[in-house]
Amino acid sequence: MADAYVPKPVAPMMPRTLFNEDHEAFRATARRFFETEIAPYHEKWEEQQHLDRDLWNKAGELGMLCPTMPEEYGGSGVDRLYSMIMMEEQARVGDSASGFSLHSDIVANYILNFGNDDQKKNWLPKMASGEAVTAIAMTEPGTGSDLQRIKTTAKLEGDHYVVNGSKIFITNGYLCDMAVVAVKTGDASQGAQSVSLMIIEADRDGFTKGKPLKKVGMKGQDTCELFFDNVKVPKENLLGAEGMGFIMLMKELAWERMMIAIICASGAEFALATTVEYVKEREAFGKPVAAFQNTRFKLAEMRSEIQIARTYVDKCMELVLENALTPEAACAAKYWVSDLLSKVVDECVQLHGGYGYMLEYPIARAYIDTRANRIYGGTNEIMKELISRSL
Repeated sequence: MADAYVPKPVAPMMPRTLFNEDHEAFRATARRFFETEIAPYHEKWEEQQHLDRDLWNKAGELGMLCPTMPEEYGGSGVDRLYSMIMMEEQARVGDSASGFSLHSDIVANYILNFGNDDQKKNWLPKMASGEAVTAIAMTEPGTGSDLQRIKTTAKLEGDHYVVNGSKIFITNGYLCDMAVVAVKTGDASQGAQSVSLMIIEADRDGFTKGKPLKKVGMKGQDTCELFFDNVKVPKENLLGAEGMGFIMLMKELAWERMMIAIICASGAEFALATTVEYVKEREAFGKPVAAFQNTRFKLAEMRSEIQIARTYVDKCMELVLENALTPEAACAAKYWVSDLLSKVVDECVQLHGGYGYMLEYPIARAYIDTRANRIYGGTNEIMKELISRSL
């Protein structure tokens, strides 16, 4: 199969200063992988609603899974700019199917930061190689973003917990070999104080998966429901201590929101790039669409706003590297850049005219794929509420 169409990037108006030669060498590897292994098969991923399982092993062989994990646990011990590069290259080809970043930059961080030595040695090397696919299971039917109200319980009986409940909208859920699951332990009426995190292997009796969910967009992404029916989980699978789950989740959410901002900034650049190429080639009334003043002004507005978003996101990443990024700054990045992406994609669809509504055009896929960014990781309304509390 031929390589997928990838537009030529629009030149930035301000230079980026985050990356060195090693970063760019890694970018070249990631770019080849997404251009040759992921993007050409977009329709296949959408039809089966998940990637082929062996792609996880290929990504692991190339060092693209869990690169920030310490070398002793199978990673490369590099900084989070490598994670940023992975997300940017994913967005650069319009990929909405792969769940590598959630596996490498959310699940792996929970295990590294809160797990014991045995948990780290058991899971992180397998995650880095692609031998194990992982998920994070927080959201439940009826609770949405309100983690204090989850109903999945883990009751201690002797040397194991018995887990009952269900989770929904779980990325990597269908292929996962393990999930880090948010549960209620002890007195479930204690709200956040009773939330715990637990490692649950997918092959345990009573752990079942629903069929991949039929979503409006991101149809190639592996997303499903998980069900727990009297699942016996050893006490050793508890992550950290009982009742510490909510604190753990809060500590990691700022980075999760930054991940969304990174993907959205690159997604907006992708939408602009593909639209610039289209309006230069497409003619209306005897001249290229790009020749009309309205088109030029719209492109100028989008390029300016995308550059502003890029500059803010890059500054946030500088702070991430210094462990100095505030939760409010991450919330602002998540909500503002995801809002901008939706605005940019909508404008780009308009500039494509009728073809912007045809799914064979990348901008049409982006129109339905990018909408979820304003919902997951905490809705944008919740982001504004969190920012307002700091005033």
